[in-house]
Amino acid sequence: MNLPPCEVSWFSALCDDDYEFLGVPDAQLKSSWEHCRNIVMQAEAGGFDNILLPSGYELGIDTTVFAAAMAPLVRRMRLLMAVRIGEMWPPQLARQIATLDQILGGRLTVNIISSDLPGEKLASGPRYARTLEAMQILKTLLNGEALEHRGEFWSLSLKPPRITTHSGKAPLLYFGGLSEDAREAAAKGCDVYLMWPDKREAVVEIITDMKARAAKYGRSLKFGYRAHVVVRDTEAEARTAANRLLSKLDDAVGAEIRAKSLDSQSAGVQAQAALRETAAEDGYAEANLWTGVGRARSGCGAAIVGDPDQVLAKLNDYRSLGIDAFVLSGYPHAAEADLFARHVLPNLNHGPLV
Repeated sequence: MNLPPCEVSWFSALCDDDYEFLGVPDAQLKSSWEHCRNIVMQAEAGGFDNILLPSGYELGIDTTVFAAAMAPLVRRMRLLMAVRIGEMWPPQLARQIATLDQILGGRLTVNIISSDLPGEKLASGPRYARTLEAMQILKTLLNGEALEHRGEFWSLSLKPPRITTHSGKAPLLYFGGLSEDAREAAAKGCDVYLMWPDKREAVVEIITDMKARAAKYGRSLKFGYRAHVVVRDTEAEARTAANRLLSKLDDAVGAEIRAKSLDSQSAGVQAQAALRETAAEDGYAEANLWTGVGRARSGCGAAIVGDPDQVLAKLNDYRSLGIDAFVLSGYPHAAEADLFARHVLPNLNHGPLV
């Protein structure tokens, strides 16, 4: 099958999510300017198209400040900056995005997170309604247009901004969520719908559903798949490396890590838990999809595990279903980025999303 290019992104562990052994803190792998910078530069050298810079309230370092520091250092790769909408005033965020995109020469993309304000808890419906308003405001301002917005959360009348992006157009907005409210917000507002790992039939269902929802609003979406990866010369070696990640995990520590995330009760996190709980005894939900990594992290909770040909085949199968972009990671992040870049990436037809 002749598949179109896909975007292949890596992940920089800004939220204290880097380990040699899952659940065992390592001072050398804690989030810091130096460590996270090195992951980004490893991904740039390896040929990745983009890199996700995650954001968390309690954990790690600030994403926007980090992105600003990295922007002059990366020469080719895009940055996928995560922003927590509950903590942002959209006109200010638009100005930050436009400035960063100018520094990057048009290579900024944005991961929208439908977060609460720390210390505040909104119900799902209002929270996603606020997120949709923010996406609409951002797109208007970043397209260089005057804004007349009268919503539930913001009432704004603004002239077109003098500074917008390098292209004069809003960057791609990546966004994910499985609840009904999240799916509707995505269908109306985002450009790239991100999903976490699941069985093949579930991926098909989500893509089919989201295409239909977007079409109701005269829109179309691209689709992204966020997963971990463990690639080694042989499948046996890859499985051994995956099992080694869990070899020092205390289950109580894993549960504490999962609970610490502010989205630990979301529909997406619950779906990852269900995938893990229904997997086979060895942790595999289906061929080469291992759920063990989810025992020590919230959010994305499964890894593609195998030899280079198996990992490539798995990614190409997702592409055949309609996946346009991958956001991958592994433990430790810099080392696994190098392995993937050498053994899988050269055989993928890939490039930045347009």
